[in-house]
Amino acid sequence: MGKEVFDTFFLIHGAPLVLIDDTLPARTFLKSWREKILPEKPKYVLVISGHWETNEPSINVVDRHETIHDFEDFPPEMYEVPPVPSSGISRTGHQGERRPSGRRVQASPRGHKARPRPRSLGPTHANVPRSRRAGVPALHPVPRERNLSVYHFNLGKALAPLREQGVLIIGTGSVTHNMESLIINNVGGTVADWALEFDDYVKDALLNGRYDEVNQALEKHPHAKMAHPDGPVHFYPLLAAIGAAGGEKAKAELIHHSFSRHTISYANYRFKSAE
Repeated sequence: MGKEVFDTFFLIHGAPLVLIDDTLPARTFLKSWREKILPEKPKYVLVISGHWETNEPSINVVDRHETIHDFEDFPPEMYEVPPVPSSGISRTGHQGERRPSGRRVQASPRGHKARPRPRSLGPTHANVPRSRRAGVPALHPVPRERNLSVYHFNLGKALAPLREQGVLIIGTGSVTHNMESLIINNVGGTVADWALEFDDYVKDALLNGRYDEVNQALEKHPHAKMAHPDGPVHFYPLLAAIGAAGGEKAKAELIHHSFSRHTISYANYRFKSAE
């Protein structure tokens, strides 16, 4: 049997309650996506996350990921989420210094002066709720907040050869990420007009292969600043996931779509390489 070459994915981590709130359709999807969409177990999982910042693209090299709680006034269950076991990072992570395609990526072990700065438990748990707890190791290249969209699109392209080695590449963030305008008890499930318009714009461009428009959405769409008032770090992983599937030749598939708390898009995508 030949080696599995995995599609790439953009999976949301959204508001933290997606970890425990069974009323959220996105949680139902995340709990089942691996069995339904990803039947083969990857050798490694490489996660491009919006919650880690370094001056250069970096791979987090640790034996166990810490759980960072960057919130307050949430249910007690949120503070009882255990750390995610991770195997083989120290052995495999440093390979990133030579890969991909000859481009250097900094490996950052614990205690290193260039160590990535963790910001939230979101990317540690919610994007792949069970796979890494089952012993699948993970690597974390880190988007830089100062970089342009095209940079991260090309970063994904540079990572693409890792798929030939059994690596599953996942970008995790959200198409809209405005935590300032949340409605916690959003009775009726209303969605802000600006959030719906920005999400629809990105969805239409993705599903029709207009990736130039996606790359330019943060600069040209009138609601981009409302969609990402704290900066575009949650949008960049989407672009990297597209690039890792072949960039302009990738084929997008919407595998789940819902909204939460008025402003957070829970759009999840799968990207297939063109035959």
